Amino acid sequence: MNIENRLRQLKSRFEELATAMGDPAFYADPRRAADLTREHADLKDVVAAYDRWKSVSADLAGTLELAAGDDPEMAAFAREEAGRLKEEAAALEAELKLLIVPPDPEDQRNAIVEIRAGTGGDEAALFAADLYEMYRRHADEQGWVLEPLSVSESDLGGFKEVVFGLAGREVFGRMKFESGVHRVQRVPATEAQGRIHTSAATVAVLPEAEEVDITIHPADLEVDTFRATGAGGQHINKTDSAIRIRHIPTGTVVECQEERSQHKNRDKAMKMLRTRLYEAEYAKRAAARAAERKSQVSTGDRSAKIRTYNFPQGRLTDHRIGLTLYNLDEIMKGRLGPVTDALRLAENLEKLATLA
Repeated sequence: MNIENRLRQLKSRFEELATAMGDPAFYADPRRAADLTREHADLKDVVAAYDRWKSVSADLAGTLELAAGDDPEMAAFAREEAGRLKEEAAALEAELKLLIVPPDPEDQRNAIVEIRAGTGGDEAALFAADLYEMYRRHADEQGWVLEPLSVSESDLGGFKEVVFGLAGREVFGRMKFESGVHRVQRVPATEAQGRIHTSAATVAVLPEAEEVDITIHPADLEVDTFRATGAGGQHINKTDSAIRIRHIPTGTVVECQEERSQHKNRDKAMKMLRTRLYEAEYAKRAAARAAERKSQVSTGDRSAKIRTYNFPQGRLTDHRIGLTLYNLDEIMKGRLGPVTDALRLAENLEKLATLA
């Protein structure tokens, strides 16, 4: 579908809703009124950006005419102004491509993130810890709340596995692109010869499930308590506060030992269990949608190598969309915005191509 045609449709719908909301009869059905009011609010940013884009495009056309005129001084000024307007129009067009596709309802959910060391031994565990720190800083930058759920440390201070929750605005929508194999190329701290090694860590980002999403029968659960064996302070090995829960029908196992309270650990473990069970169904739907679009962006395949972090060259490459950036230090500090925006844009363009 032509992007401008889609934008015209959305603006027409926005104006239609605005007119309807001015009629007192609109509020006769409160539930329907609430849904349509929410739709109107969702379209507001799209229409505002579209109007700005049209205005800038009109200014650009007029400026290009002046640039082709006979007055040398005016033409020089117009060429300079045209350059600025072209940049502004391109930025607005990119913004519109992110806005015009209906959002996936799942994108508004919170997320549970699992990072596991892969091939590479101790270096892979250290890289897993670096990824965790990158996401922690990104969460701070986005104003999200990070909640540790499960941690298994390696001998050198890295993570064999770390699981944490992220809560905030559009968490899953921005984090879902991180699922997959992350490969690192660098000289490990343990390497005396200064040779570059390649190792990997796996990231899984799951949309957090609410209690209403998944029904879990108590009879289907096998619950064990045990003494915490990881970080946690003086209560380690003194109380059976850690919880392990096995969902018998699926064989799914989760455990949590991050809290001193057995009750709190059980609550966190149940949150992880609900999310794992919900994610299985979500992954099927995501894979089906990706297959329909032949998507390379978000297939949900955790075994796919999605990204390479090359520290000697300061380079990050996302293999799904061929994106290469040379600001790896900034990205590792949590500034993932340029990467996430490029992936969201690629996914939206794929979706746009399928819209009737």
